[in-house]
Amino acid sequence: MKKITIAIDGFSSTGKSTLAKQVAKKLGYVYVDTGAMYRAVTLFAMQNNLIDAFEFDKEQLIKRLPEINLKFQFNSQLGFAEMYLNDINVEKQIRTLEVSNFVSQVAEVSEVRAMLVKQQQQMGKDKGVVMDGRDIGTVVFPDAELKIFMNASPDVRAQRRFDELSEKGQLVSYDRVLENVLQRDYIDTHREDSPLVKADDAVEIDNSELTREAQFQKVLQLVEAKL
Repeated sequence: MKKITIAIDGFSSTGKSTLAKQVAKKLGYVYVDTGAMYRAVTLFAMQNNLIDAFEFDKEQLIKRLPEINLKFQFNSQLGFAEMYLNDINVEKQIRTLEVSNFVSQVAEVSEVRAMLVKQQQQMGKDKGVVMDGRDIGTVVFPDAELKIFMNASPDVRAQRRFDELSEKGQLVSYDRVLENVLQRDYIDTHREDSPLVKADDAVEIDNSELTREAQFQKVLQLVEAKL
C-alpha cells in the first residue's frame, strides 16, 4: 500500500503532537515529535549551565553538540515513544514550563537546527511517517504529500497549556503561561533560520473552536484524499 509523509506544523500549544499521534496510530505510521528533540537539547543546555534567564552561551552549546545523543524509545504501556537524552529518559523533564521558556532560543541556533533536521530527514526517509514541528513542511520535508498548518488564538492555547501543566501538578499561573506562548510565537516567527511560516501548499486548520475528534476526522479525510 502507498505510504506518504505527513508534515504537521504550527504554533505552540495547538495540539500538533496529539493530532500527529492519533493519525500515526490510525495509519500504523511512525510518529516523530521534533519539538521533543529541541526540548532535549534545551534541557542539555540547562543542565550544563549554558542557558538561564540572564545569558545564553551559544558558542559553548555549538561546541558541545557532538556530546548530545538523542533517541526515541517506544513505551508499550503509554502507546508512544519517549525521548531519551544520552540514554536517560527525559520525557517528563522536557515538558516543564522552564524548558518551554528557553526552547525557542535554542531552536534559533542554526547549528542545532542543522543537526536535528539531518536526523529528522533520516527518520522519515522511507515515508510512512507523521512528523510535527515548526519547519517540517518548509525545510525538513518540503516534498511531503500532505502538509497541515495548525493555528488557534493565543488565549485558547495558553488555557490548554495551563490546564495541561496543572494536571501534571506543576504550579504555574495562567498569565505566565500566556506570556510564554506569546514570547515563543514571536521568536518562532522572527528567527532568521527556518522561521515558522505556513507552506504555500499546506492546509491551515484553526482549532480554536474544534474538538479533538472533529479535527481528527477532518485530517483523516485529507489523508484519504492523498492515499
